[in-house]
Amino acid sequence: MKSHLSPATAVSPARPYTRPDGRLNVTVIVPAYNEADHVGATIKSLQTQTLQPAEIIVVDDCSNDGTGDVARSHGVTVIRPETNSGTKAGAQNFALNGHVDTPLTMILDADTTLAPDAIEKLAEAFDEPHVAAACGFVVPRHVRSMWERGRYIEYLFAFSFFKEVQDFYRRPMISSGCLSIYRSDALRAAGGWSNRTMAEDMDLTWTLYQLGWRVRFLPQALCYPVEPHTYEFMNKQLKRWSHAFLQNVQLHWKGILKIPYLYWTVMASLMDGIVGTLFFLVALPVLAAVFSPLFLIGYVADAPVILIPVLLAARRRGEIGKALTSFPSFFVLRLVNGWHLLTAAWNELIVRRRLVVYEKGH
Repeated sequence: MKSHLSPATAVSPARPYTRPDGRLNVTVIVPAYNEADHVGATIKSLQTQTLQPAEIIVVDDCSNDGTGDVARSHGVTVIRPETNSGTKAGAQNFALNGHVDTPLTMILDADTTLAPDAIEKLAEAFDEPHVAAACGFVVPRHVRSMWERGRYIEYLFAFSFFKEVQDFYRRPMISSGCLSIYRSDALRAAGGWSNRTMAEDMDLTWTLYQLGWRVRFLPQALCYPVEPHTYEFMNKQLKRWSHAFLQNVQLHWKGILKIPYLYWTVMASLMDGIVGTLFFLVALPVLAAVFSPLFLIGYVADAPVILIPVLLAARRRGEIGKALTSFPSFFVLRLVNGWHLLTAAWNELIVRRRLVVYEKGH
C-alpha cells in the first residue's frame, strides 16, 4: 500500500545522513541472479568508496552459479528468497521489506561498478529536502563489440545532453535502475518497486513525480555497467526496454498530464521513437529507390548534432579516439532500437500482447 507521505511532510535537509562512524546512513541493495562473474567487483567498488555505506545487502535471487558464496566471501550481508523473484523489482522489495532501516536506500546492479567517489557525489542531492531520488552518469565498462560501442555513444549523448537538460527542471525521465539512491520514506510511500511494468525504475520515477517529489541527476557520480556485447543479449534488453516504456506511458499518462515538462519529454521521446523509426525504415528507402540514392544521406544527416556533445563528453574523459571509432556503431544500434520500439508499439498498443516475462540482457 502507498502511504500519503509528500515532500511537505518530508524530513528537513538538516537530517543527519552521515553516521558518527563517518559512513553514509544508506543501505545498498544489490539484486543478483547468476552474477558470480561480476558481483565481486561490484562489492569491491562499494567497499572502496570515499563515503562508505552503512550496509551492503546482496539479494541472491536463487542463483545456481555460486553468486551468494562469492558475495559472502567479501563480507557483506547475503539474503536469499525461498523462490526466484522473477524480476529485479521483486528482489529489491524482498530486501526493502524487513532488511532496510536506514533513511536512505541505494540500488546498484550486480554487474555495475562505481567510481570511488560515486556515493559521495550522489549524497549531495539530498541536501535538497524535496529530492526523493538521485542517479548518476552511466558509462559502459567494456567498449569492444559493435553493440557496446553503439551503447557507449548513446550514453555519452544522452547523459551529457538530454539528462543535463532534464536535471535543470529536476525532472530526469528515469532515475536509473543500475544506480540510484532514494529517501527510504519516499520509496516506501511510492509502494517500493512495482512489477506492473518491465521497467521498475521508470515506473517508480514517474510515481515519485506524481507524489510531488523531485529527482536529481549528478553527472559527477559515475558507474560502469556491463552492457550487452552480442546481438542476442542486446535484442533481449531492447525488447524489454521498448515494451517497458510503452507500458509506463499507458499506466501513467493521466498522472503525468499534470506535470507539463515530464509529459512533453515523454511525448517527444515517443514520437521520435515511432515517427523517426518509420522515417528511417520506410520513408528513406522508398525515397532513395523512387527518386535518388542521395536520400540515403538522411540516415546520418543529424550526425553533427550528435557528434558535438559526444566529443565534448569524450574529451572530458580523455576518450576522443574511442568516441570517433565507436560513432558509426551508434547508427546501427539506433535502427535496431527503433525496430524494437515499433514492434513493441504494435504488440502493446494495437494487438494488446503485453510483455510479461523478464529476460536479462546479458
